Amino acid sequence: MMRPESDESITASLWVVLARAYRSVAAYAEQSVAKFNICMSDFMILEALLHKGPMTMSTLCDVVLIQGAGMTAAVDRLEKKKWVERVPDETDRRARVVRLTAEGTSNAKSLYRRHLRDLDELFGYLPIVERMEARETLKTIGRVAHDRVVNGPLDMQRLKKRLKRVPEDI
Repeated sequence: MMRPESDESITASLWVVLARAYRSVAAYAEQSVAKFNICMSDFMILEALLHKGPMTMSTLCDVVLIQGAGMTAAVDRLEKKKWVERVPDETDRRARVVRLTAEGTSNAKSLYRRHLRDLDELFGYLPIVERMEARETLKTIGRVAHDRVVNGPLDMQRLKKRLKRVPEDI
């Protein structure tokens, strides 16, 4: 007979499962883009520029979650391949905007389609409804964690404003 788990052991187990799943999925995704002779940070930049359009280096850092020096090195690599270019920002003379070149756009679209097929292969065993539920659950966990890091102790009023749904038991 299986002993019921305590809330504490389920919570601790959730953290371990989440961390291990992230590590495995991240390794799978890195392996997927490595097939195209590109590293994950370069792919993330291409994907961001493809879907969000040109942006400044600082905005790109925020979107892609890569810090300054790493971003500069990645953009340098992509610029050397002639997939991106840095151009002056029309609204701020001090800033430079990174944008895809025609060749970069073509390659980014192709890489993204192939990477998406790999991800579909990984997640395809789950029905679409379960994938959507998992996405929403993980987004909620991320938002709650972010709110706690930025704003300190849990404040239900503040949290309800940020989240579409708040589980009844937090």
